Amino acid sequence: MSAPGFTNVNGAFGHSQKPTPNGGAAAHRQKGKSPVQNYTATYSNTAYYGAPPQQQGYSVIPSDLPSKAPVTNNAHSANYYYQNHHQQHHVAPRSSAAAMHSSAPVAHYAPPPFQQHHPPYPTPGSYYGQPSYHAPPAQCQQQQPTLLPAPPSGPGAPTYPIVSYPSAAGTSQYGTLTSTQTAATPGLTQYSGPLQGSTPAALHPGYSVAPPTQNGQGSTAHQHYDHQASLNYDSFGGSANGERPPSGTSSTSVHSSPGHNQGGDTSSSTTGSASPVPNSYDSLEGGNYPDSMPPSANMTNQAPPYSSYGYPGMQPAYRQGPTSLTNPPSSQDLLGPSGYQPYSQPFPSLSQLSAALGGLSGVPELEVEALSPLNLLQEKNLLPPRPLEAPEPNLSSELRKVNCSPQTIRCTLTSIPQTQALLNKARLPLGLLLHPFRDLQQLPVITSNTIVRCRSCRTYINPFVTFLDQRRWKCNLCYGVNDVPDEFMYNPVTRSYGEPHKRPEVQNATVEFIASSDYMLRPPQPAVYLFVMDVSHNAVESGYLKYFCDSLLENLDKLPGDSRTKLGFLTFDSTVHFYNLQEGLSQPQMLVVTDIDDVFIPSHDSLMVNWKESEELVKDLLTSLPSMFSQSKEMHSALGPALQAAYKLMSSTGGRVSVFQTQLPTLGAGSLQSREDRSQRSKAKGVQHLGPATDFYKKFALDCSGQQIGVDLFLLSSQYSDLASLACISKYSAGSIFYYPSFHHIHNPAQLEKFQKDLERYLARKMGFEAVMRIRCTKGLSIHTFHGNFFVRSTDLLSLANVNPDSAFAVQMSIDDSLADSSLACFQAALLYTSCKGKRRIRVHTLCLPVVNQLSDVYAGADVQAITCLLANMAIDRSISSSLSDARDALLNAAVDFVSAYKSNVSNLQQSGLVVPAVMRLFPLYILSLLKQKAFQTGTSTRLDERVFAMCEFKTQPLQQLMRMVHPDLYRLDNMSDQGALHLNDALVPQPPLLHLSAERLSRDGAFLMDCGSVFYLWVGKCCNEMFIRDVLDYPNYESIPPNMSCIPELQTPLSERLRAFLDWLQDNRAFSSIVHVLKDDASANATFFQHLVEDRSESGSSYCEFLQHIQQQVSS
Repeated sequence: MSAPGFTNVNGAFGHSQKPTPNGGAAAHRQKGKSPVQNYTATYSNTAYYGAPPQQQGYSVIPSDLPSKAPVTNNAHSANYYYQNHHQQHHVAPRSSAAAMHSSAPVAHYAPPPFQQHHPPYPTPGSYYGQPSYHAPPAQCQQQQPTLLPAPPSGPGAPTYPIVSYPSAAGTSQYGTLTSTQTAATPGLTQYSGPLQGSTPAALHPGYSVAPPTQNGQGSTAHQHYDHQASLNYDSFGGSANGERPPSGTSSTSVHSSPGHNQGGDTSSSTTGSASPVPNSYDSLEGGNYPDSMPPSANMTNQAPPYSSYGYPGMQPAYRQGPTSLTNPPSSQDLLGPSGYQPYSQPFPSLSQLSAALGGLSGVPELEVEALSPLNLLQEKNLLPPRPLEAPEPNLSSELRKVNCSPQTIRCTLTSIPQTQALLNKARLPLGLLLHPFRDLQQLPVITSNTIVRCRSCRTYINPFVTFLDQRRWKCNLCYGVNDVPDEFMYNPVTRSYGEPHKRPEVQNATVEFIASSDYMLRPPQPAVYLFVMDVSHNAVESGYLKYFCDSLLENLDKLPGDSRTKLGFLTFDSTVHFYNLQEGLSQPQMLVVTDIDDVFIPSHDSLMVNWKESEELVKDLLTSLPSMFSQSKEMHSALGPALQAAYKLMSSTGGRVSVFQTQLPTLGAGSLQSREDRSQRSKAKGVQHLGPATDFYKKFALDCSGQQIGVDLFLLSSQYSDLASLACISKYSAGSIFYYPSFHHIHNPAQLEKFQKDLERYLARKMGFEAVMRIRCTKGLSIHTFHGNFFVRSTDLLSLANVNPDSAFAVQMSIDDSLADSSLACFQAALLYTSCKGKRRIRVHTLCLPVVNQLSDVYAGADVQAITCLLANMAIDRSISSSLSDARDALLNAAVDFVSAYKSNVSNLQQSGLVVPAVMRLFPLYILSLLKQKAFQTGTSTRLDERVFAMCEFKTQPLQQLMRMVHPDLYRLDNMSDQGALHLNDALVPQPPLLHLSAERLSRDGAFLMDCGSVFYLWVGKCCNEMFIRDVLDYPNYESIPPNMSCIPELQTPLSERLRAFLDWLQDNRAFSSIVHVLKDDASANATFFQHLVEDRSESGSSYCEFLQHIQQQVSS
């Protein structure tokens, strides 16, 4: 087998790719001559972060913990990785040549003898020296709350105090885990070199081996979009047979309910503390049944019949009906053995519990307003004067005060139907939209020796539990009774004893716990960032590299992390280039690997470096990179081999890989061919290739997820690049996708500006590493489908190698058992992650909603925006698994079914027309808007990559951002008044009313602002007032406005100040800065602006009036 060569480039980074006869490596340059260095082929015993101390503060607990978190936690997975260690890494000694610069020093590598593998993670001591996790001495009455700086909500944001609640007296029950070493792999020969300690986990060359599977189900796991998605409400997805879904999909059917066995915890503690010896990620966060709480033997996988909806049946890939307990255990059965005497009095009834919690408010006027019928064919002004806000649940004021923010969790129905039959009758989907890691200005951070959780279902204590007395509390999800630990009796806020109901955990629906070692499989990883950059001729022409390097130089100090933060760089064209940044070098050194069919790492100890120690070398490299490849004529792109190299570099630590790609990959593993047929762009039935062309990128992402590596993709392309295939690297590794069509630094300044602003946010935003998330819900409810970028590790546990504050998720739910005995339903999302500072944390959100038994109450609590976003997620699954036309039909049927259900079951009016309740008056308009989005539109030419990217955005964007994309907000600016203006920070912020998205609302003597989420369009009419043009745009008249104006100048005029105050107010709660385009009233600009006027007839669909008439015909037929 021919061995790859690599080039050591010194001085001004001369670019040479000629093979040389010795396969040399970079060495320190010396004056006078080029020395020859021989490196012995032995692995040192030094761990990855330094030599292990002689003594460790970690107590070693023998267990079957993997030394590196695997993709799965069962024997099948272990065997999978073990076999691949044996089968995939028999590498012959390298003997082929590597080219070098004529003056470059040479380093000879000799093949190493067989060596025993060291664990891919260091022992805990090698991270921290000699840490000791002993609890502090008792200090119950003396501890004071301390102030910690909150993570800023954005670049330049102020720091807010966070109360950190210290723990009361007590000690941790359990020791801290250490990772076990992997067994030696006989016959393993790797490329020799001065490797330090640990070696990367086994890579699967070419990723031809099937990915690891879940729960021992064989190789059928990880099916994604391979079958037709149904459009039932489990909507677009119920099932009559309850078949277990495959794992690892971006839209995966699973169960999550305290009423069902979820596995997980291996202990039961009356204090509700964490599992003592977690041996998998499932038990790490805590499953729903500890070993002492076996599930009922009567559990089944039967789902209610959804065929009555008239939609096609569901395909196997998404078949996951809700399970049910035919004989649910009683509260006493759920308790298991306990250390206290049975309570002498009977438990309060569920209605009494609700009353104790505040009960339902029962305000009839709210429902009357929400349910007032409207005939859409007669109503012309449906929009409210201000953008819609989330509906308030019909709860008491006490419960509303402590409920979870709708910006974090929104439910499609804020009144939960009592039964599945009632939900089916409503013809609306039940689900949640979550934004779990969003930036928060205030966040209670709790430090406690004991994190109090229900010992039956592992729910975290929250404001909606019931304290039966001072020593016992009742879980609001499974209704199990738990002891109150002694430590919890102490209130760190008031510094008093005996008030557990006033603890911060019980006073806030969103809290963050500092996790103990019980929540770790290994010591917290450092922040590690690897940048993988396309430097082919196409990339050089686009000009992105200079702006990326400049932006990174400006934001290096803002990268989240601590003193352990590591950085690395990798570039590629037809070869793969590494950069030696080891401390002590006078300049960076470039190493070129030419054998892309068998990529190897030339040096393991100098490519990923501590950024502070090598700061000057990093800055030198970023300064030199743009000019190094400025004359490149290389047309090919070896993205796949570059990704394989990135995996090998990162697998020992985990972290974030940022990939910048500008064209279709053409060489090596993962090479692709163009699949786009331009003649089919506008045809509904002709839209093909929405799914990946190869499974290489998906398998790569699954391997990355198993090693806690998240991959973010920046696609800056002027041509088709098969985003449907490339997006898999982010979908399954919990990464982010950024797309800049027709990117060019000169010819497309708008995209350049967006790229620069996105980078500024991307590089500085906080990060969470090696995260997992589980969502729990009240007994009787179950979660069966997830939407977003993640990997399903086990049943209901989402693996998020990286988690960022800009990503959102959606879930669909079913009602397995009647909720007749409960008047409240609760949902809890728990996100366990490692912060950039190396702290293990748990962020917990709890939402409480009322349970109702009347269809009118269900409709009164409908959240039309959440319903629209959830339906969009389900329609995207359908378009990929079946066809775009089926997805469009399903969206239309959703509107038709709702109107029919309301007409037949609720409305008592016999009048003709299209009658809906006021709370859902915008539903048909939102459905029409969805049908005109790039993800779903037909009849107009839409690039395949742009369509796929729009689908990706629906899967990952927070609800508020999605709704601005679906239905932009339109305002008139030239006649703004002070009526209703807000007074914020000594500034007057005008509040112009919302306008319908129709050309008839525009006027050529005015100026109109359209807020599309990521972009603002300021449309200036031909006859616009010259005073507005002069005072706001700083031009004397309409004719002098330039065609590509993309900013609002800061002028000291009242009109300019008010308009900029309004724009700043709109921008306030957004993660990414929106760019501004000033459009003139001409043909080219109008095409951009008018395509968002969804109420007008266009190439992509009918007008709003025509759409309503079509719905009425369908309802009447």
